[in-house]
Amino acid sequence: MKVLAIFAIALVAGINAGTYTDRFLEQYNKIKSAGNGYFSKEGVPYHSVETLIVEAPDQGHETTSEAVSYYVWLEALYGAIEGDFSGFNNAWDILEKYTIPSLQSSNSEYDPSKPATYQAELDDPSQYPSQIDSSVPVGQDPLYDELKNAYGNSDFYSMHWLLDVDNVYGFGNVQGQCEAGPSASGPSLYNNYQRGPQESVWRTIPQPSCDQFTYGGTNGFLDLFTKDNEYAHQYKYTAAPDADARAVQAAYWANVWASEKGSQGSISSTLTKASKLGDYLRYSLFDKYFKKIGDCYPASGCAGGSGKESAHYLINWYFAWGGSYNAQYGWSWRIGDGASHFGYQNPLAAYALANDASLKPKGATAVDDWTKSLERQIELYEYLQTAAGPFSGGVTNSWKGHYDTPDSDLLNDTFHGMFYDWEPVYHDPPSNRWYGMQPWSADRLAQYYYASGDSKAQSILKKWVDWVDGVIQFNGDDFEIPGNLGWTGDPPNVQVTIDTYSRDLGAASATARTLAYYAAKSGDSNAKATAKKLLDAIYTTYKDDIGFSVEEERDDYSRFNEKVYVPSGWTGTYPNGDVIDSSATFLGIRSWYKNDPNWSKVESYLNGGAVPTFRYHRFWAQADIALSFGTYGLLFNE
Repeated sequence: MKVLAIFAIALVAGINAGTYTDRFLEQYNKIKSAGNGYFSKEGVPYHSVETLIVEAPDQGHETTSEAVSYYVWLEALYGAIEGDFSGFNNAWDILEKYTIPSLQSSNSEYDPSKPATYQAELDDPSQYPSQIDSSVPVGQDPLYDELKNAYGNSDFYSMHWLLDVDNVYGFGNVQGQCEAGPSASGPSLYNNYQRGPQESVWRTIPQPSCDQFTYGGTNGFLDLFTKDNEYAHQYKYTAAPDADARAVQAAYWANVWASEKGSQGSISSTLTKASKLGDYLRYSLFDKYFKKIGDCYPASGCAGGSGKESAHYLINWYFAWGGSYNAQYGWSWRIGDGASHFGYQNPLAAYALANDASLKPKGATAVDDWTKSLERQIELYEYLQTAAGPFSGGVTNSWKGHYDTPDSDLLNDTFHGMFYDWEPVYHDPPSNRWYGMQPWSADRLAQYYYASGDSKAQSILKKWVDWVDGVIQFNGDDFEIPGNLGWTGDPPNVQVTIDTYSRDLGAASATARTLAYYAAKSGDSNAKATAKKLLDAIYTTYKDDIGFSVEEERDDYSRFNEKVYVPSGWTGTYPNGDVIDSSATFLGIRSWYKNDPNWSKVESYLNGGAVPTFRYHRFWAQADIALSFGTYGLLFNE
């Protein structure tokens, strides 16, 4: 009787015992342990435990909406395994409190018939600032009135993608404040990209999300990016739609798991918020300037769209919004993006928003939009899939970011009138070079297939799974997966090469989870075996005291001394006094890096020493590994 009683208690508590769920809990506890350094004092997940790391963010104690969305997902799975969804609710509270901007005072002045004034994206940072051009036609925003009617206000419920969690730059754009300075406490919203496809992180000029001209030059930072007749104090925010979609995806699973345990009521208010996030996520489905989709060139000749004529229905690279900081000047703007990368698509989020009663948004046409988006995303996977299996880049409605005339070979085979681009949006490095984009997106497709049983998704996945299964290399308890991929040709004749191999633990984990979801639905025993082998290799070979890590060589850190383009004669300063002028370098406008505990390793390399090596604990990768362990355990009861 005592054994039966214990078993009954375990069922009520939602405990799922097994090797892989135990590994999930082991990793979860490491991530949540205060002493391991994954979270700020406010409870915001850092990009990484280590501070000296330069990739999309340029310092480890910044964070991204990506990391926050992984946090929401991590807590959802904890609820599935332990029966306690309070962490899921808390993670969403962190998302809402710190990443959804509270300073949006001029949004009510927005005119949806004039969403934004055209400004061309240029090929190189040295061509900036880019001229504002009101002669180029723009379309109408079909979402504004619908969302205002649904929610009773004009503010976005979307995550700004980048936060300086420890306010290292000192802008002090904490929630509700504009340029409060270095003494401001809490995560500060800022941005670090705005100058075309060749602006790698090494060539960026970080700027505040709310610019009151306190820092920078005479016009703050605005005239580094935009050429206009005059400049005004303003706020501006950018969303990374893949992160918002991942948060919705996590909410979908939280709903499934909580419902299975009879706990759906405990997360109902959070699900309502996730639905709202998904409603505003629809701005990712539209062209940047709401121009008509298809054969959209040149900029001056491509007409603005009305209604949904500007909807490509794909999850694009970004959308953005902003407005006047001063109440006496009423104006605001909104833009989408014409470029869509396969790696950002999330058919499970679209499926959830179109079909899950707890997640259907309030917007009058939202369910219809997400139904169409789901269909269009699956089409995109088919269009971009190579004969070998992996997916090749994306498509754009705005060639080169300024509705230029595409290369002649791209006019022969378009996707709903949009043009193939093997490296959408960013070229340094190419946006589809990193293998990790493959399992990130294929995993979402596999989750959609698992949830829906869609045979078309199964066929697409089978080709991808067969390719992956054939290229992963195992050596005892170790592995190598593709690192960088090379691409030639245009659809339907794109060819892929594996240029380098790596031991990228986050990408390996995402690969294992993709294989696991596919295997659980299709019965593919080879996919299951490979997933298990990958997870075992990660656990056996790369576990450390605070998570999982692998030694990484960073020869790209030679770029700490890289020149950052600043127009001749332009001079400004950062809050700490770092000077921004035509002599600026990456390090020169981030002098605080010289005080980092790991700086000596980079300094030695810059002085002719060996390439430095690091062991990094990126939040997304650590969470991804935990998620893969837990998912495998739930899917196969192991």
